[in-house]
Amino acid sequence: MADAVKTWLPWEDPDSFLGGVPVGLDTEYYAGGDRPASLDQVEFYVPDYMGKSEVVEIVAEMPSLKVVQTQTAGYENFEKHLPEGVTLCNARGVHDASTAELAVALTLAMYRRLPRAVQNQEQGLWPAEPGLDDSLADRTVLILGYGSIGEALERRLAGFECEVIRVARRAREGVSPITDLPALLPRADVVVLLTPATPQTRGLVDAEFLGRLKDGALLVNVARGVIVDTDALLAELTTGRLRAALDVTHPEPLPAGHPLWSAPNVLINPHRGGASTAFAPRVARLVKAQLERYAKGEPLINVVAGPQR
Repeated sequence: MADAVKTWLPWEDPDSFLGGVPVGLDTEYYAGGDRPASLDQVEFYVPDYMGKSEVVEIVAEMPSLKVVQTQTAGYENFEKHLPEGVTLCNARGVHDASTAELAVALTLAMYRRLPRAVQNQEQGLWPAEPGLDDSLADRTVLILGYGSIGEALERRLAGFECEVIRVARRAREGVSPITDLPALLPRADVVVLLTPATPQTRGLVDAEFLGRLKDGALLVNVARGVIVDTDALLAELTTGRLRAALDVTHPEPLPAGHPLWSAPNVLINPHRGGASTAFAPRVARLVKAQLERYAKGEPLINVVAGPQR
């Protein structure tokens, strides 16, 4: 297959995983570790999902590289290593179901005090819990970063009898621009962060942002840890004024002894937003479709940087 396009894939049996490799491709396995001898020949590269830094940084050493197709929705870690002229595609749509489900789960866990229930079960206690649990019914959920995952989240919230406020970088029908946040935040009982990590969103959730939230509001972060000012959040958690459910943190991984671990009113999940059984079939469909498009010379989808191939 002398004229075949050299492709690196992170699956040892791509034919089984993808349900068939498109014609015109010569695939090779790479998921970190020893580098195949074909480093100089690779045109299309799918890095290992949540792989070590080496699977990202290697793109700067691949002279024939034309396309990088990530398995993640976020892609900020690739941008600084991406050579000029290389097209970067993300996995928009792949994580919609998993991440939306987790956002709902984290919200309900905090509202129905499930972390306390787990602690009581471990101790064999059946305490008489004072007060009422919170309910999503009649509450307002603000989705910040309203894209495909936000749409998936809203579909899952539809049966909970809650109001949804949609916010994105720019205004469109039914979606408010991020500049409206100061007026919208005081209305929110729950804020779900879905915005990508960019220079503009880094530290977006700061003391001023948090200060606009009503007492008892819940912050759910299933986006990126750097979007939240950790010290500002810790200050609010410690006073008991706000609550948080975090799939991501800053720093990450969260080191032992970090004050977030022992802070009150917080539930920490170790970055598992996309890690569910929904992931594999969706990423397989995306990668196979992209490979077919590339082999046929057709435009790629989900292009986030580089030439619009």
